Amino acid sequence: MRIIDVPQYGPMFRFTDANVYWTLHILSDGRRVGRKRLAESVGVGEGSMRRILKTLEEWEMVQIKQTGITITRAGLAFLAEVPVKVIDVDLGDMALGDCVQAILVKGVADKVQNGMQQRDAGVRAGALGCTTLLIRDGALMMPPDWNIDQHNPALAQDIREKSGITEDDIIIVGSANDREAAVNAALTAAFELF
Repeated sequence: MRIIDVPQYGPMFRFTDANVYWTLHILSDGRRVGRKRLAESVGVGEGSMRRILKTLEEWEMVQIKQTGITITRAGLAFLAEVPVKVIDVDLGDMALGDCVQAILVKGVADKVQNGMQQRDAGVRAGALGCTTLLIRDGALMMPPDWNIDQHNPALAQDIREKSGITEDDIIIVGSANDREAAVNAALTAAFELF
């Protein structure tokens, strides 16, 4: 899945689809945010944020005023259509780093083999890695064969309740020493599945 196509000619973008999605996610709470603060929260430079916002404004997904930037109904509708949902799941000592961000990715469980592709995508994105969770034969698993239901039933129950995961879905947990890298890792790994 591509949100913004990279131009064939001219300067390369210094941001990813993960950054574009996270920009919309941050704005989805309805509060006005300034460009500088938004750039810091997303983890991109102000020039990249200007380009992201210009594109989103052209698509009528954000509204930019002197008082700040807000998301539009079209932006909220787009977020609702993307089969990615930000969730709050804590893996405890099963995840590396100081910061984690979990993402529920709908309808892609059949594309996950052993979770190494998602881990590698997270590392390439600048994080310590990504942990993949899915349901196989009714059990919550960390591929290839770690049964969370068996080894930590309380954690498995907490993950199921907070995420609403089904057999078709996966959870990707980005791990890093800062929040922006953890978010970027999880979202990058998620978008690589489409």
